[in-house]
Amino acid sequence: MMTIGYLDNPVFKLVSESASELGLRAFVIGGYVRDCFLGRPNDDIDIVVEGSGIMLAEAVAAKCGAKVSVFKNFGTAMLRYHGIELEFVGARKESYHRDSRKPIVEDGTLEEDQLRRDFTINAMAFSLQEEDFGALVDPFGGIRDLNDGIIRTPLDPEQTYSDDPLRMLRAIRFAAQLSTQERQFTIVPESIQAMKAMADRMQILSKERIVEEMNKMLLSAKPSMAFELMEETGLLKQFLPELSRLKGVETVDGKGHKENFTHTLQVLDNVVAQEEEPNLWLRWAALLHDIGKPTTKRFVPGQGWTFHGHEVIGARMVPAIFQKLKMPLNEKMKYVQKLVNLHLRPIALVDDEVTDSAVRRLLFDAGEDIDDLMILCNADITSKNPAKVARLRSNFERVKEKMAEVEAKDELRNWKNPITGDYIMEVFGIGPCNTIGQLKEMVKDAILDGKIPYTFEAADKYMREIAPSLGLETSGTSPKVTTDD
Repeated sequence: MMTIGYLDNPVFKLVSESASELGLRAFVIGGYVRDCFLGRPNDDIDIVVEGSGIMLAEAVAAKCGAKVSVFKNFGTAMLRYHGIELEFVGARKESYHRDSRKPIVEDGTLEEDQLRRDFTINAMAFSLQEEDFGALVDPFGGIRDLNDGIIRTPLDPEQTYSDDPLRMLRAIRFAAQLSTQERQFTIVPESIQAMKAMADRMQILSKERIVEEMNKMLLSAKPSMAFELMEETGLLKQFLPELSRLKGVETVDGKGHKENFTHTLQVLDNVVAQEEEPNLWLRWAALLHDIGKPTTKRFVPGQGWTFHGHEVIGARMVPAIFQKLKMPLNEKMKYVQKLVNLHLRPIALVDDEVTDSAVRRLLFDAGEDIDDLMILCNADITSKNPAKVARLRSNFERVKEKMAEVEAKDELRNWKNPITGDYIMEVFGIGPCNTIGQLKEMVKDAILDGKIPYTFEAADKYMREIAPSLGLETSGTSPKVTTDD
């Protein structure tokens, strides 16, 4: 099969000419070939060489004036050419020890290299030889599987997954990532069965590699598909059992609660639908927003099931989950934790009278993340009753309008307490102590509750009025009035 247009970039001719001069055979292989047929953009090109990939990379770099990066430990080399990244590697065959995913590598032929690939759709290659330039080399029917939307391993799936268990996650990730409305990708039944049988092989994988695949799943157009497959195959509970525990419905006295696993995945997809740009950490917040429900689940006779405080418990669980998965414990984790903790607050305003005070506190607590919180909260409105959803969404819009009014008046996203600790110490002639924090909190509460305006003058006057209740008296001289921190 000859291909037209897929190798028009002049870099492919450079590779072909350089390989011919060195007496080597070279092929484009893997994701670039697959994505050509899918019409997906791909600027990462893998070149497999029957011989030294490093030698070929250096020859190509010399022709086009590019800088080549050599990784001798892996036998690979990389260069960039007009925004395209090319990675060169010698064709190889691999074998594995059962307790490691690091392969024993030997030089091999193109056929042996294709045989070690994870899936048939990733084993296709374009020839770069002058005599058949652009010919498709497809020994496992990858083009057929691509047309049929099938994820299949070249070898028996148990061998493929035993050799490298990460491939189980990659199969699921590709199914989610490549699926479109026009073509849904599915994993063949024998692969699903192999995953179920070999789920515990996930334990030999590093958490970093697992999270890398999960992040790609989360950034797909419909991430729920990936998490449903991970739950079905038993993979999810190997590294994120907290999410698996949301699965199922318990019934007491004929009353059952919402199926929280399905609900969580619906919220995740709802967030994807509302985002202007993909936000990985907002999607993590959606995935974990109800993670505290199994711990807080209670059945109250005459009332039914409750999950009181699940947002607080869930927020406390976030750091431990991030640490276990070796994810960043910086502002990204704190952002997820904040959204999990606050995700019920806008909904509570829907149910209650929307007061300026309640809105001020929400805006203050959410800060710059208020827009993302509102996306999550809106996504969390799910029900089998369309009338209920419509009513909640209508009320939710009323809350958003109220927020816009209050924010326009108070500028609470960049809110700072007008009264600083240094100012309190100067006014009352005291050193650092707990009373300073108490006084600042009382001033903050007065502003957020609407008792006093959000100005330094009003805050200073209020501070002096309430100070005696904390045993404070002003010093003899008044400090210079300033609103700087």
